[in-house]
Amino acid sequence: MPLENVRKLADADFPTRWGHFRILGFEGTVPHSEPCNEHASTPARRVESAIALVMGDIHSAPPIVRIHSQCLTGDVFHSLRCDCRQQLELALAQIAENTNGILIYEQQEGRGIGLMAKLKAYELQDQGRDTIEANLELGFKADCREFELPAAILKQLDVIAVRLITNNPEKVEALESAGIKVVERISAAVPESSENARYLETKREKMGHLVG
Repeated sequence: MPLENVRKLADADFPTRWGHFRILGFEGTVPHSEPCNEHASTPARRVESAIALVMGDIHSAPPIVRIHSQCLTGDVFHSLRCDCRQQLELALAQIAENTNGILIYEQQEGRGIGLMAKLKAYELQDQGRDTIEANLELGFKADCREFELPAAILKQLDVIAVRLITNNPEKVEALESAGIKVVERISAAVPESSENARYLETKREKMGHLVG
């Protein structure tokens, strides 16, 4: 999925409980976007956006980087159905401990299907489907996310090598394919619970994530 006109729209001071960041806003245009849902139309051109939280010196050595997909239910409401909030806080804590790094937060709720579709998928999961089965039953791909925008953001920040916090081999492959060298993969594994056990099993068994 090629991106056009990737540009930085904002750059501001951003103090947090993990320390002091700069918060940067980016946008890019997808000129020939493909639908994620076989039953829905998609605009010929689609705007994709993300923010980057940047701490410290990110150029003297490959910085710690986390590419995190938006998860309102986990990040904001602390859902126990997924591991998203724990991964987000793990990444911010590691960046703070290292005193430098980048967290890229993409607006890709529910692996890119959107919030309302994600809640419909929750209903199907309550009836016995796993996360992938629910997405497919709703007409979506198993995972609708693309990771070209994070690579473009890193290039705009003049970062050509990273230590990537992820369990997802597709994120490593996406950065490497875009010319960003992943010199180290840092695990984003978090403790399993009864509430998220099947979710993590699906990630591991059906998506190839390096968990458990």
